Amino acid sequence: MSTAPKDITIIGGGIIGCCTAYFLTRHPSYSPETHRITLLEASSTNAGGRTPDSITDPATLADPATAAKKNPAHDGIAGGASGKAGGLLALWAFPSNIVPLSFKLHDELAKEHGGDKRWGYRRCYASQIDCRARLPPGFNGSATGGKKTGEAEPVSSGAEHGSKGLHKDHKKDAKLLRKLGAPEDLDWLDTEESLSAYEGMGTPDNTAQVHPELFTRSMAQFAEEKGAKIVTGARVTAINKTADGKSVESVTYVKDGKEETLPTTDCVVAAGPWTRRLLPEVPVTAARAHSVVIKTPRPVSAYALFTSIMLPLGFPTPTPKDSRGAPTAHRPLRGQQIVEPEIYARPDGTAYACGPTDNIVELPLTTAEVEVDTARCEDIIYQVAGISDELGKDGQVLAKQACYLPQGGPYIGELGGTKGLIVAAGHTCWGIQNAPATGKLVSEIILDGEAKSARLGGCDPSRVL
Repeated sequence: MSTAPKDITIIGGGIIGCCTAYFLTRHPSYSPETHRITLLEASSTNAGGRTPDSITDPATLADPATAAKKNPAHDGIAGGASGKAGGLLALWAFPSNIVPLSFKLHDELAKEHGGDKRWGYRRCYASQIDCRARLPPGFNGSATGGKKTGEAEPVSSGAEHGSKGLHKDHKKDAKLLRKLGAPEDLDWLDTEESLSAYEGMGTPDNTAQVHPELFTRSMAQFAEEKGAKIVTGARVTAINKTADGKSVESVTYVKDGKEETLPTTDCVVAAGPWTRRLLPEVPVTAARAHSVVIKTPRPVSAYALFTSIMLPLGFPTPTPKDSRGAPTAHRPLRGQQIVEPEIYARPDGTAYACGPTDNIVELPLTTAEVEVDTARCEDIIYQVAGISDELGKDGQVLAKQACYLPQGGPYIGELGGTKGLIVAAGHTCWGIQNAPATGKLVSEIILDGEAKSARLGGCDPSRVL
């Protein structure tokens, strides 16, 4: 174990960077006297990627006595995907070499720090469902969708089929749920008109969830309490090496318009989709994803739903993947179309729903500049309302948001040829799930000289670069 002085700089205030700071401060050989840990986050606000009318602090929905109180000095932490993800945890996630460790660490962290109250940790079910959406008000299933003369014509998205008009208020029928093989407590879906097939994927034995923003903020706070320094609004512009190019020497960043250089012996690049801006050789890419948060009229049962929803003739046409949306220009479909939003019921009285990714807008400078395409959020709202009144006419939309998902990895480990240069990025949609294991493994690489708690396997960047 390393007792030599180290200046450790972590680049990125998302869940990977914050878990890395946390596990470094919990390592047996960590000493605040000899190990300086600084986490640099480029943004100083969490407002990026959310519409102005969105809720600004999800902790206000949780138990006020134990909620993760927002530290103003930490604005910018979890400003990207770590604050706008679904938060699903699963033993059936990937990659299999680190998933079991991370799932176990999630459970241990929740027990140690009261995660059930602080960041909404709970075991849950995961299921796959097939549904047929009901038409929303104003769309009647006719050739013109009930639109007035002169308005936009319907668009075709496949073969045309007939469909029913607006559905009347429905009743949740336990008998229908049983007939479909669905559990009776999944009573917040329309079983009479919408739900057509159900298949279980995960149980509380192997599936759980957290609120990602609250979890990330908590990890940052815990790390800071043990000696790590959190600096937001600090955008890194360069990782500097020694004259021979064999070791990391310092990190240069810009804060409040002033350039500063931080001496660094070990640099962890945990910048998610921004990683390639600093390490062009690491093949991490970015894709934008939209989501919404809906307050339900009553708490709904603990399910993560992977949906396949058939949109009928006349339903609002989803925004094409390769074009910008226009919220007021939803045209009725001429034919059927299948969409696949994911829905996660949360213990704070809300449900989270996300749609497909797009590449219309390039990755901005920081999370503060992430652009929300409100039409894509409206797509999700229409679609989930089409299968559930709790998510539709009886619910309240609290947030419309967007983020960039890192794709291509995960990559965890030292980059060959440069001592002290470590990457921890590219975790795809399983970043929240795999963050604790990543943080622990990186802490071992830095302070033990090697990963000990799990095999890096295909996550080792030396296998790719």
